[in-house]
Amino acid sequence: MREMSDGERRAFLTTPGRTGVLTTVRPDGRPHAAPIWFLLDGDDLVFTTWETSVKARNLARDRRAGLVVDDAAFPFAYVLVEGRCEVFDLRDDLAALRRWTTSIAARYVPPDQVDAFGTRNAVAGELLVRLQPDHLVAQTEIAG
Repeated sequence: MREMSDGERRAFLTTPGRTGVLTTVRPDGRPHAAPIWFLLDGDDLVFTTWETSVKARNLARDRRAGLVVDDAAFPFAYVLVEGRCEVFDLRDDLAALRRWTTSIAARYVPPDQVDAFGTRNAVAGELLVRLQPDHLVAQTEIAG
């Protein structure tokens, strides 16, 4: 096992189709984990969530979150990002939200469906979230 370089970590996080599991803190302290689509923007991880989702409600109360992204193929790898989230309600600028939702969709859906997914997710009530890392663990060749 070895630590990824910054370049390897960025390449790992930008691999098309690679999803993450976001953890947030429930009111009683229990973790909540949910799979998400995300985009790396500088050092931040950007994703969207519906305003009444468990993720959104948890982040409105406690901005702490963790995101793990893994490669389940031998010899295995993962990146763990922990930090605080900023949550943006862009209902007054749906064009800006659509730019983000379209960029995120481009990592996950076939090219001919990107615009449809971007439009579908750029609606009032969909929140833009930016996870700003304060702790990173990036390991590769775990079984190597």
